[in-house]
Amino acid sequence: MAVLSHATPTRIAELWAAWASKPAYHKVRGPETGLVMVRARAGGGGNPFNLGEATVTRATVRLETGEIGHAYCLGRDGDKAVTSALFDALFQRDPAAIETQVLTPLRNEQVAADAKLRDETAATRVDFFTMVRGDD
Repeated sequence: MAVLSHATPTRIAELWAAWASKPAYHKVRGPETGLVMVRARAGGGGNPFNLGEATVTRATVRLETGEIGHAYCLGRDGDKAVTSALFDALFQRDPAAIETQVLTPLRNEQVAADAKLRDETAATRVDFFTMVRGDD
């Protein structure tokens, strides 16, 4: 689900359009958009505090064969939430197909995008150092 949640709505829609045998389904819940409170800790281990709110959309679908899929995604894209829930339900029926046709390509794209961002960031890195001026 983490791989699906980090994918763009356009890419999820492309993968769904390429899926050969689209099952019949009905929406059990949603898509519904709401807010969640984001909590943080000062210094990573201090007292918790409310950092702010984030918009989240959720959906639940049931396939005609009975599998139920759930999805939550940041933002307001209901189609992405429904499609992600469909992939979640299909994963219960045929995990190998979802892994090879959906998750592996998305994971590879995300790793490549992270590496590109790291390389671009590393190109602007400045190393500071301190010179010792004697034995003071």
